[in-house]
Amino acid sequence: MAILDVIEWPDALARDIVQRVPARGSGEFRIGSQLVVREHQAAVFFRDGKALDTFGPGRYTLTTANIPLLTELISIPFGGKSPFRAEVYFVNTRTFTEMKWGTPEPIALRDKDLGMVRLRAFGNYAMQVVDPQLFVNKIVGARGLYQTSDIQDFLRGIIVSRFTDFLGEAGVSLFDLPRMYDEIGAGARARASDDFKALGIELKAFYVQSINTTEETQKAIDERAAMGAIGDMQRYVQFKTA
Repeated sequence: MAILDVIEWPDALARDIVQRVPARGSGEFRIGSQLVVREHQAAVFFRDGKALDTFGPGRYTLTTANIPLLTELISIPFGGKSPFRAEVYFVNTRTFTEMKWGTPEPIALRDKDLGMVRLRAFGNYAMQVVDPQLFVNKIVGARGLYQTSDIQDFLRGIIVSRFTDFLGEAGVSLFDLPRMYDEIGAGARARASDDFKALGIELKAFYVQSINTTEETQKAIDERAAMGAIGDMQRYVQFKTA
């Protein structure tokens, strides 16, 4: 295997989160190899199932001094030029703003006016990898390329769970939901932030775009509205005949 004298990720796409170098197996590197880390990137050296030394943007010449964890793990002698095997994970640290979330199935909540209701909710959120080493250890594994589509379902599960928890505990009436999207989004974001942080991710923003009722819940709403209209008419007749 050829020694990699220049280690870089020059062609990241908007949906790419992590690129492994090499894409498969371990690479051959040496003290003196050049590491190029572009803006909005971090580079994490990985060996034997552990994320080790991490680099921010810049151009580096590898030395035993700037890869101390890897040096200690594989016992590179001071000033040694012998090749060593490892992987480098380049992590895209820009903010991903077009992440979608939604309830795959209706969620059941107790409404103070209608009793048990079933809702669907949708929105988007923004996230950023803020701890590349933790993210690689927790999420990426041995993949050669990791994109937003690879993590979206997992993160959606966290979001829907925390969204449901918040909405259930808030006790908001279904009739008040449309004017409270901002408050609900802020509450759900606060609930989910610690889960994201444990993965090395910051939940930068969270938005609720729509909360819709199922057909049976909408029927209950219509019936309540009809009963309200009947009640109003009865009160009007009583007023006129008084």
